[in-house]
Amino acid sequence: MEIFKTKKIILFLVLLSILGCKENKPASEDDELSQQWYKGNLHTHSYWSDGDEFPEVIVDWYKSEGYQFIALSDHNTVAKEEKWITISEDSIYQKAFQRYLEKYGTDWVIHKIDSGRTMVRLKTYDEYKNRSEEVDKFLVIPSEEITDEFEGKPLHMNATNIQTKIEPQGGSSVSQALQNNIDQVLKQRQETGIPIMPHVNHPNFGYAIHLNDMISLNGERFFEVYNGHPMVHNMGDSTRVSTEEMWDLINISYLENKKPIMYGLATDDSHHYHKSGNEWSNAGRGWVMVQADSLSASSLITALEAGNFYSSTGITLKSITRENNRLFIEIDQEKGVEYTLTFIGLRNGKSETEELISVKGNQADFEMTEDIVFARCRITSSKLQSNPIERILYEMAWTQPVIRDAQ
Repeated sequence: MEIFKTKKIILFLVLLSILGCKENKPASEDDELSQQWYKGNLHTHSYWSDGDEFPEVIVDWYKSEGYQFIALSDHNTVAKEEKWITISEDSIYQKAFQRYLEKYGTDWVIHKIDSGRTMVRLKTYDEYKNRSEEVDKFLVIPSEEITDEFEGKPLHMNATNIQTKIEPQGGSSVSQALQNNIDQVLKQRQETGIPIMPHVNHPNFGYAIHLNDMISLNGERFFEVYNGHPMVHNMGDSTRVSTEEMWDLINISYLENKKPIMYGLATDDSHHYHKSGNEWSNAGRGWVMVQADSLSASSLITALEAGNFYSSTGITLKSITRENNRLFIEIDQEKGVEYTLTFIGLRNGKSETEELISVKGNQADFEMTEDIVFARCRITSSKLQSNPIERILYEMAWTQPVIRDAQ
């Protein structure tokens, strides 16, 4: 039976790889007429694990801030069971609980006093989803951060649209533990027939996941090129590459080995909702903008897997279109803000990417000439982020890499 299951997973991975090798196509002008942009965050924490706020409060915050979808990805849980938490005696959390009680009311907030301490029953996924969702306006996607480790190294992976909890699988190395967890996510996807999307979180957190670990993976299409937690080292250091550099090196290897290209996500990884600043993991730092035909988990994941999205820490794009081997990007420009669009790509015969062209303004038209293998665009703004981490001071956005059509 186990051998049969293993063969099924391998077959599914092969099929996924074949599908993934179909080149992603940013929307044409005709496609854009039938699709919309949806803003969402795929990595968020609540009291269900190590966040410091109630899930429905977090969901309502994202909804009020103009997001169309949210995934609360608490560690090793899908928020289905009963769970009570004790409110910290810190005045910040006591006051926050009083605001929570006043806003949501005693009919919603189930709580009790035990030995002088306030205890509250957390709302399950189904409860906070049903309270906050609105058809075609706001979507709550089930998620889990599968939280594993190897020799003390943190190995975290999100499973978006997960249906049942997956226990961390472990392994005899970093790469094997990651692969074992990916395989379990893809196995659940195959068995349920429901799109479920794994993505590797913050590879430089604890410098746990090296470039070679990422290169070794099979069946993984996504990782976090930007994560808003202050301890994840997006920028790398003097001896370790940044996540953006890692992204290109992964894709150079993937293309050489005929693997589907890797896409880069921006996420909050928010934990702290009552203290703000560069030492706290706050909400609103990073998100994805997905161009899809409807606001459903299935449509969003289909669009993400086709590369029809961009990642941002503040910049909004009007359009990303492709006609043959020409890429056209237009920014939804803010008054008084300047932008630089830098196209980064790999030339034939090269082992590293380079900056191909840099354009100042609110749009750029870029031709992928015959000597280019793949290219992507990084957009940098003159506008400072309102709540930055590391040395990433200015608002940015990243389009997804596209492979040049053979002529």
